[in-house]
Amino acid sequence: MNDPSTSLHGLVEKWLAPYLATPARVVRLARDEAGVHRGVRIEIGRSSRDVSMLFFRHGDGSWHVYPPQKARPCLNAW
Repeated sequence: MNDPSTSLHGLVEKWLAPYLATPARVVRLARDEAGVHRGVRIEIGRSSRDVSMLFFRHGDGSWHVYPPQKARPCLNAW
């Protein structure tokens, strides 16, 4: 189970809390070519300018502000 610090809701509150006087909305959902990694862009409209951030879902189900590393081929010698 995800702890609140790595849930999408928890991260939106952590990073955008000063701006949450106006409601936040999901502007864009994105997946990579393989359809494995997901990301969302959260936007908050303000009178002076819009504030938006990208959040990425990792393989363990947690959300972060940085993208997950791609799986790389590896060679093992036994």
